[in-house]
Amino acid sequence: MTKNLVTGGAGFLGSHLIDKLINLGEEVICLDNFHTGKIENLQHLLENKKFELIKHDVTEPIFIDVDRIWHLACPASPVHYQSNPIKTSKTSFLGTYNMLGLAKRNKARILFTSTSEVYGDPEVHPQPETYKGNVNSIGIRSCYDEGKRIAETLCFDYKRIHNLDIRVVRIFNTYGPRMQPDDGRVISNLIVQALRKEALTIYGKGEQSRSFCFVDDLIDGIFKCMNSDVIGPINLGNPEEFTILEVGNLIKKVLNSEAEFVFKELPQDDPTQRKPVITKALEKVGWEPKTSLKEGLKPTIEYFKNCIFN
Repeated sequence: MTKNLVTGGAGFLGSHLIDKLINLGEEVICLDNFHTGKIENLQHLLENKKFELIKHDVTEPIFIDVDRIWHLACPASPVHYQSNPIKTSKTSFLGTYNMLGLAKRNKARILFTSTSEVYGDPEVHPQPETYKGNVNSIGIRSCYDEGKRIAETLCFDYKRIHNLDIRVVRIFNTYGPRMQPDDGRVISNLIVQALRKEALTIYGKGEQSRSFCFVDDLIDGIFKCMNSDVIGPINLGNPEEFTILEVGNLIKKVLNSEAEFVFKELPQDDPTQRKPVITKALEKVGWEPKTSLKEGLKPTIEYFKNCIFN
């Protein structure tokens, strides 16, 4: 039986990944410092004998025996990673360094979840894995963008120097149940504002584009990448592209909302376009998303209704 370590396992993506592993009958150790993770995401697993929860910060070393490491730990929303940018940089660098060291000691395979933010504000659209990015190294988003870039560097240096068994995936915008209502992301912002019958905040003119992947599809992609022979990096995201204004109108339509839009200044270094090329994922690991944005919004909205009104 495989013993899995999931860092950031109490978070949005980590908790969904743990559910999948537990449902497959595997053992899971979850590491989380609960900076952004929530115990509520794991409440249903606390009595499960195949699940163990350890409160731990990945910036500190830990010594445990595991077969596979799924390294997800790091604040991922701008609100959270900008609230303590030095801590965010440390989590990406020291956290990944410690997990790579643990993988080396255990001769374990490690999957690192990088991000589409390594492409910065792209000058190539859509973005293939071969694109090296256009990132501001000294901006307010740099703690996350550059943190993930150096973490990728560490992974590949451990592969080159120590022949470590690595996998690297680059995650594009993902949404679904267990997102935090106050995480500052476009989907959560607009749904929560619509449910509260507030004006919907649009930054800039709403012409910037994003691609949104439903969480179940994303977790399936991560799982397939871990179990493939492809080192990566591999883009994981939904290539269906929307402007932010289109997303706002779709949420209004699904909720039958008459909310008005309010327009605010675009945040510094906010990417104007974001869309993955997923040819590598499709051809190398047999993955592509199946859930449309309209389909995925329904369970997401139900989740936020429970968060807000219960």
